Amino acid sequence: MSDTSTQIELRVWRQFLVLAEVLHFGRAAKQLNITQPPLTLAIQQLEARLGVPLFERTRRQVSLTPAGQALVEPVRQLLQQASALSSIARTVGQGAVGRLRLGFVSTVGFGPLPGWLRGFRDIEPGIEVVLREATTDVQLRAFELGEADAGFVLHAPGFVPESGSGQSLSRLSVSIEPMVLAVPESSPLTTARRLTLPQILAQPLIIFPREIAPSLYDAVLAFYHRHSASLVIAQEAIQMQTIVNLVSAGLGLAWVPQAVTTLQRPGVVYRRLPVALGAMAPRAETSLMWPSDAGPVVTRFVEYVQRTLGDDEHDAAPA
Repeated sequence: MSDTSTQIELRVWRQFLVLAEVLHFGRAAKQLNITQPPLTLAIQQLEARLGVPLFERTRRQVSLTPAGQALVEPVRQLLQQASALSSIARTVGQGAVGRLRLGFVSTVGFGPLPGWLRGFRDIEPGIEVVLREATTDVQLRAFELGEADAGFVLHAPGFVPESGSGQSLSRLSVSIEPMVLAVPESSPLTTARRLTLPQILAQPLIIFPREIAPSLYDAVLAFYHRHSASLVIAQEAIQMQTIVNLVSAGLGLAWVPQAVTTLQRPGVVYRRLPVALGAMAPRAETSLMWPSDAGPVVTRFVEYVQRTLGDDEHDAAPA
C-alpha cells in the first residue's frame, strides 16, 4: 500500500473490509452498527484518497473492482495484526516473552541447573535463556554493566556477595552444602579408614583464586588457621573442572562443594570428612542473585526456581 494508504485510519479499512465481504451497503452498515449514509461517504472518501474506484455500484448489486479485490487480503492481515498489538504488549509486559541472560558458576551446573532450565523452558516457551558460565566476581561486574539479568553465585553461608558499585541486588538462597575433599587416587588418604586432621592439613592444596569467591576462600583459610596450620598452595585454578583435573594429576587435594562429586574423573577420589570434623569444615552456599530493579522476565524465573525449591525458608530478599 502507498504512503497515502498508511495514513488512512483503521476504522475506514475495517469499513472497506466488511463491505467487501458482504457486498451490500445496507447489510454492511448494520454489521458496523452505523447508518448507510456515513458508510457510503467513508468509501467515497477512501476511493478519492487512493485515486481508484474500489467498488462497482449498480441499482441491483455492489461488486469489487480489480483494485478493491487486490486490497482485501492485505487489509485483512493489517486488521489482524493491529488487533494483536495489545495482546503482544500485555504478554511482553507480563514477562511471558523476552530474553533472560543468566550467569552461573560451574558447580550449579553439576546440580539442579539443567533440570531448572528444562522445566522453565517447558512452562515459559516465550522466554529465551542465554547462558553464561562465569565466576561470582565476573557476574557481579556483569550486573553493574547491565550485561546480565540474573545469576547463580557461590559463597560461604552468611557472606552475601555485594556489588562494588553499591548496586542493589536481591537474592534467593538455593542450597547450602558441605565441602568435601577431592583427593588424588595415589594419595594414602584414599585408602585411609579414617581421615585425620594432620593428614589433611599436611597435603598441598589446589584452590581457586581468592578474588573469584572471597568468602569461600576465607572459609577454607579459617579452617586451616583454626587448627594452627597454613595453606600450602600447590596450584590455583578458576574452574572446578580444572581443579579436579589437577587433583587427578596428583598435584594436591582440593576442597570442592559436594555437588562436584558428580564430576567423575579417573585418578580422583572424593572423601567426606568424619562427622567429628565435618561440623567445623567449610560449607558452600549457592544463591540466585539479580538486580533489585529487574523486569518481569527475571521475576518469572525467580518465582519458578522458588517453587521448585518448595521450601518456605528460601525467601527472596535484598542481598
